Amino acid sequence: MGALRAGIIPVTPFQQNCAILFDETDKRGVVVDPGGEVERILSAIEDNGIAIEAIWLTHGHIDHAGGAMDLKEVLGVDLIGPHEADRDLLGNLESQARMFGLEGAVRNAVPDRFLTEGEILSFGDHRFEVLHCPGHAPGHVVFFNRDARFAHVGDVLFSGSIGRTDLPGGDHDTLIRSIKEKLLPLGDEVGFLCGHGPGGRFGEERRGNPFLV
Repeated sequence: MGALRAGIIPVTPFQQNCAILFDETDKRGVVVDPGGEVERILSAIEDNGIAIEAIWLTHGHIDHAGGAMDLKEVLGVDLIGPHEADRDLLGNLESQARMFGLEGAVRNAVPDRFLTEGEILSFGDHRFEVLHCPGHAPGHVVFFNRDARFAHVGDVLFSGSIGRTDLPGGDHDTLIRSIKEKLLPLGDEVGFLCGHGPGGRFGEERRGNPFLV
């Protein structure tokens, strides 16, 4: 197997980082959080010759899951995650869409299975531990690859910031606990991708993120 690689496709007016995680040698991989603009995601997959094995969701907000069902049907793969606590959010994506004037562009999402703390997801030899990290959304999960010292943290943590907690199911204290008790102990050297904007390393956030210091 080759090294783990990641590509980012910012999608929709939310500029959400849809991610493609893949093996650089055999080009097998997964799509994480297809928030929309499915044709752009499919073009990136085809242009890079990647064989997608599954779609993983970090949480159930529209900007992360809005294109999940359309992409699942085109690719014929399983939709996996997030934690079951986000079932209601996924079942109300169409209502969320109406709030943003996006009627008809989004479908409610029905995962093939939900995830729980401590599960292992994989493609090829690349193994990811599932961490349940609520606070931004009740069922938010993080995908951590211990060998590569890499995490996809969705909207839990950003470079210099944290996920918003004023949406339904959000809670500031719970989010801070998720970051301090589950993410930061993984190690300062762990690099992360997040749902919006640039990623970073946990050590930089532990030392300089104003929400954590």
